[in-house]
Amino acid sequence: MPTPIPTPGGTRAPAHAPYDLTGRTALITGAASGIGRATAVLLAGAGAHVHCADLDPDGLAETAALAAEAAGAGSGTGAATVHPLDVTDRAALRAAVAAAGPLDIAAAIAGIMHTSSVLETSDEDLDRVLDVNFKGVLRTCQEAARSMIAAGRPGSIVTMASGAVDAARAGLLCYSASKAAVVQLTRTLATEAGPHGIRVNAVAPGWIRTPMTGRHGADVQQRTEAAMVRMAPLGRVGEPEDIARAVLYLASDASSFMTGQILRPNGGVSMPW
Repeated sequence: MPTPIPTPGGTRAPAHAPYDLTGRTALITGAASGIGRATAVLLAGAGAHVHCADLDPDGLAETAALAAEAAGAGSGTGAATVHPLDVTDRAALRAAVAAAGPLDIAAAIAGIMHTSSVLETSDEDLDRVLDVNFKGVLRTCQEAARSMIAAGRPGSIVTMASGAVDAARAGLLCYSASKAAVVQLTRTLATEAGPHGIRVNAVAPGWIRTPMTGRHGADVQQRTEAAMVRMAPLGRVGEPEDIARAVLYLASDASSFMTGQILRPNGGVSMPW
């Protein structure tokens, strides 16, 4: 049985109660794999109806099946709806939000990674990464916030930054710049949306074992992970579920007094104030 915690009225609630998302509607971009999939499954298990958006329809179908399974096994009644779309397409995002109905939660997780030195980075490289990683997040945040404000209901928006914003990494100019822009977007929107009861926070993961981090092949991934393990006080790399739990915290009432903040689940690789 969950450990009860005291509440202001003198009654006692189960420790998991603030994380219960029963009856809430969530939009998750990048939901076909990795962190986005883990987030969709976890939020569905917590009771939310999750609207899963991604370019990959097959991956979305797999995520929806896993989310439905999690919802059936958990205490909530969550289910999943899929929206095959590109976050660079504002009209498609707007249609997905309209189909979802008033949103309570939005998690802007869709992103891409690009590697090139500063001197070799082209305008096309930068434009492509910024269009997905920054403008795609901006579009998602705008459409979600408009939905929440129009419905007159409080909500939570979670963006996906990166540990790359806390340290200079050779070859990651485009990616790091796009994620730094997401951090500033998060803080600015938190300031503007707070009076409407909307909280906006970011998660800045360390190295997480996902299809994106494995894009250069198993050998490169293993060498990189070994280096990250040596750097991390906790002695391991992260899994998508580690980040999904951080998103659940920020999406739920457990973080009701948090906005404009950056959570850094990174194993201790960086510890900025």
